[in-house]
Amino acid sequence: MNTLKINNLELIYKNGHQAIRNISLEIKNGMFGLLGPNGAGKSSLMKTIVGLQKPTSGSISFNDVDIVSNPDNIKKNLGFLPQDFGVYPKVSASNLLNHIALLKGVKDNTERKNQIHYLLEKVNLWDFRNKEVHTFSGGMKQRFGVAQALLGNPKIVIVDEPTAGLDPEERNRFNMLLSDISNEVVVILSTHLVEDVKNLCSEMTIMNKGQILKTGKPKELISELENKIWSKSIKNDDLENYQSNYQIISKQLIERVLNITIFSETKPKGFVAITPLLEHVYFKTLA
Repeated sequence: MNTLKINNLELIYKNGHQAIRNISLEIKNGMFGLLGPNGAGKSSLMKTIVGLQKPTSGSISFNDVDIVSNPDNIKKNLGFLPQDFGVYPKVSASNLLNHIALLKGVKDNTERKNQIHYLLEKVNLWDFRNKEVHTFSGGMKQRFGVAQALLGNPKIVIVDEPTAGLDPEERNRFNMLLSDISNEVVVILSTHLVEDVKNLCSEMTIMNKGQILKTGKPKELISELENKIWSKSIKNDDLENYQSNYQIISKQLIERVLNITIFSETKPKGFVAITPLLEHVYFKTLA
């Protein structure tokens, strides 16, 4: 069992912006969802874990090794798919993977060849192995990104906003792939898409403005809202009045009619009960 421990982590940039505020987490094998809006500090946290920047204070350890003072330890056990992974030289998929495998220290020719063959099949790119990666579609590039992240048999895999820009079919295929690999390794999925966390993660945390707001198992967090989420269709002109009287957690137009969802311990007059979802946990936490 692999374990990542983060204790009292703080990160303040030179311009004075505090990107991480006193974060503590313990993450074991499986899929861990890091959920938050854009600008919540998720990418700053990912970059700090993988050793691209040093925290201002606090500690991070992986399998009991301090990785702030020994960043090489995490790097040799790491697969990383950053948000902006996508600039490719004019090289075929198999040649580029071969180059990345060498950089990751997979020196044995046969082992390297076997790993590349296995991963290209796993991410459904074997038929495109001789095609230049820069000509790939968005979904193919993301799957190639996973293949490069899995080279060298990492013990921890971090993916930052992996399904942004993918069509639903590509997203499903990508999510199945992440789910498959999470049995033996730590997979951290950083995203602003509630659906990805709902479908994949057994543990999650909600983060905003550099802080952790809530952590737990999605099912348990949802059950806390049982009989506390209510909905009603209202006129647009009445919104202000409802905002001053109720804790509105989300608003949406359904067939051009404004529907509000509120949190209340008791049934408010004129509202109907709705089954709580992870979206409600997310919006309630941010609100």
